[in-house]
Amino acid sequence: MTDTSQTHTPSAQTNPSEPTEPAPTTPPGSNGSTRHAAASALSSGGVVRFLEAYALVLITIAVAIFFSVTHPASVAFPTINNFNVVLGNNAVVLLLALAALFPLVSGFFDFSLGSTAVFSSVLCAGLQTKSGLPLVVAIIIPLLVSLVIGVVNGLFVTTFKMSPFVTTLGMATLLSGVTIWYCNGRTFVLDGSSALISFGSSRWFDLPAVFFVVLIVAAVVWYFFRHTPYGRSLYAIGSNATSARLVGVPVDRNVWTAFVVSALIAGFAGILQLGRQGSATAVDGGTLLFPALAAVFLGATAIIPGFFNVVGTVISAIFVSIAVSGLTLMGASGWATNVFNGGALLVAVGLSTYLGRRKLRGQG
Repeated sequence: MTDTSQTHTPSAQTNPSEPTEPAPTTPPGSNGSTRHAAASALSSGGVVRFLEAYALVLITIAVAIFFSVTHPASVAFPTINNFNVVLGNNAVVLLLALAALFPLVSGFFDFSLGSTAVFSSVLCAGLQTKSGLPLVVAIIIPLLVSLVIGVVNGLFVTTFKMSPFVTTLGMATLLSGVTIWYCNGRTFVLDGSSALISFGSSRWFDLPAVFFVVLIVAAVVWYFFRHTPYGRSLYAIGSNATSARLVGVPVDRNVWTAFVVSALIAGFAGILQLGRQGSATAVDGGTLLFPALAAVFLGATAIIPGFFNVVGTVISAIFVSIAVSGLTLMGASGWATNVFNGGALLVAVGLSTYLGRRKLRGQG
């Protein structure tokens, strides 16, 4: 695999949770006043680093307050019901964002994740309503199909050295066509007594159960990236695949696995989406993918600026959901949501790339 196939995304390092920074230096012969000035500068630097890491958290709180006091959103936005809707809708976006982390951390894009989720949702619904299969079988088959999709993507990228952009975009187009063919213009509606619908609408501690499921997945992914050799190796590959290979990292195998895990999580996201909505039809996978990508790149500007990270992704996904909910309650047209998601993605990519390059310059 050559570095030219990798995306120029925020940098990664072996231990991203502890990014290094150049040590402050003091001129020779400094006296007490200069030491005081250095301490002040260090304090100021700490404030700047704090604002860089937690600016998105503060912005999220500010946006929530704004919609809570601004009419007409203030009527419904600050209610428990809307809060549950935001968390429930955020669950699928966040799960797709977590799926996207795996290839992105290793330096690759996967544009087929949204289409994988949509096809998984449609297939799960169709197997129950069209083929009459039991729920367990109808869940296992889409997950296996998603696994195969990841295997194919990973093989094309690592074994055949195809561009990940072309590979996953082609897979997304293929899945979109297959989904349209399978639906044949119809919408699959689950029976109201389906256990999947019951779970999708259930609450734990008066909050959507699906959100807790996604938080559990997020915790597992966080532990995976921070505390396992394989997770850290993906950061090393994303930073410099050639160097990672020279120190013995099985680059191709690990990248292939990243595509497989990513597709599997995307398939699971589609099934959760079906449980939330109770129906499935052929829709554009981009409607799910782009908010997720916006969350991932926006998350790379928070908590550990310049690095893709799980906690930042969770916070940014909540921010995107809050903003979209507020805009909807303000009476914004349907195009406003697309404009916001697209704008957020552009800004997030720009900021995260800038922060990643600045980190590299600081470590150089």
